[in-house]
Amino acid sequence: MSNNCFLRIFRVTSTTPLMDWISIALLLLFGLLFLVAEVLFIPGTTLVGLVGFALLAIGIWFGYRDLGSTGGHITLVTAAVLAGIVVYIGLRPKNLHRFALTDVNNTSVRDARRPDVEPGTVGRTLSALRPAGTALFDDDRREVVTRGEFLASGTPVRVLGIEQNRIVVEQA
Repeated sequence: MSNNCFLRIFRVTSTTPLMDWISIALLLLFGLLFLVAEVLFIPGTTLVGLVGFALLAIGIWFGYRDLGSTGGHITLVTAAVLAGIVVYIGLRPKNLHRFALTDVNNTSVRDARRPDVEPGTVGRTLSALRPAGTALFDDDRREVVTRGEFLASGTPVRVLGIEQNRIVVEQA
């Protein structure tokens, strides 16, 4: 085979206008899908949004290149209107609440910095304090410590204060 025959067999032919429209429409469609994903599902990543804008820009550029200025203008206006609609609908507060977490957790945790056992409160030990153990104050079990003395189980105790998140007691 000669070189000319090889070039004739593998010669690149221009695509039909229908193929141009389909490829441009697919670029715009995927660009819009990436924008929808950015606005609704994964906001804040910006990479997906940039890919969407790049696909839209390439689709518009192909529209001008392959379809001429009239086809390019149609492509540009279509992409701009559809992207504007996607962003407008996606950023409406009513639509954002469909995807956002709106439940509020109103539970609370007992904070050791705000003690519910005040100094002077009297209770009794449930376990031996050597020097730490458990005491009962008004039906509430609390971990307590003494200042070094050992107290037997069942001994009445009085709260001296709270030091470094520990309830310090003495024999009452």
